[in-house]
Parts: sequence; C-alpha cells; structure tokens
Amino acid sequence: QVQLVESGGGLVQAGGSLRLSCAASGRTFSTYAMGWFRQAPGKEREFVAQITWNSGSTYYLDSVKGRFTISGDNAKTTVYLQMNSLKPEDTAVYSCAASSAAGRGYDFWGRGTQVTVSS
Repeated sequence: QVQLVESGGGLVQAGGSLRLSCAASGRTFSTYAMGWFRQAPGKEREFVAQITWNSGSTYYLDSVKGRFTISGDNAKTTVYLQMNSLKPEDTAVYSCAASSAAGRGYDFWGRGTQVTVSS
C-alpha cells in the first residue's frame, strides 16, 4: 500500500509559476513510476506528466510540454511538478499517482490539490 498526499496548490495569475509536491509513504520502494493527473470542472481526468524511476525518463501531455517539469527524489518519497507559464486552461484539481509495475497503469492515488490560474 502506498499513500500519497499532494500540496502546493493555490491561486496564481496567468504567466506565473507554481510547484506541486506529492509526499509518498508506505511501500514507496515498490513503485515503478509516478505521475500527475488533473481534472478540470466538467471534464474527465487527464494525464499530465510521468517519471519512471529506473530510467529517469519523463513523459508529458503535449499542452504542458516545455512549461511543466516532473521530478522526484532517489528515495521515492517525494515527487514534484514545477509549473511555469501557467494558463487559465491549466486550472484543475491536480492529483499524483503511483504505478507498481511497467504496463500496469496507476494503482495508488492522492486526493488532489486545487490549482486556479486567473486571466
């Protein structure tokens, strides 16, 4: 079991920056990858970014590529999402998630943190 708790959300003006954090506890060393997802009002949850622990490779949603950066520590206890050049369309509840194996998808989820970008 892995527990995930997000923090760092808030209000920010368009063009500003925000850093989200996800604190992981439990069997964190068993995780294969960590990711960030978001869900805007009236829309389904969508993938934002992922980092794979073994390779350190990252993958991003096209619309955030070049603006967002995902990173994590070696102990797999914390994952970050640095968000720059924020746009109003980035407004959503952002959740972190953990995958236990390659090709398995995401098994564990946090409750989310609200990010609101004003125009």
